[in-house]
Amino acid sequence: MTADTTTPTATEAPARQLVRYTLIGGSGIALDLLAFALLHNSAGLDEQFANALSTTLGITSNFALNARFTFARRDRLAVRFLRFYAVGLTGIALTNLLFLLFTDALGLDANAVKAGSLPLVLALQFALNRKWSFA
Repeated sequence: MTADTTTPTATEAPARQLVRYTLIGGSGIALDLLAFALLHNSAGLDEQFANALSTTLGITSNFALNARFTFARRDRLAVRFLRFYAVGLTGIALTNLLFLLFTDALGLDANAVKAGSLPLVLALQFALNRKWSFA
């Protein structure tokens, strides 16, 4: 008897999901950073308010793409979106905490802090979304 190589193992499926999640997240990050730069640098909004708006835009885009391509879920979309958004709020909160520490207290550039927060936020949100939003 030969092993079935067409069915993903328990460890392969999460790895593939992480790749898709990261690629989709990249598009959300680009959208988030562009919106943040426009809102904060061009429109002069406070970095925390601009972060909330730009992140919301990225969260909404990422939800639509992840529901379809990463987790292949099309049921209970309203509930899943609310969970996904709640997870997204953890990213807003974490980034705002980093702004308080690095921008307000230490004087680092808000754009650099925003960009530097993204890998940490991505890892946290992937774990939470996989286990809760799209379980």
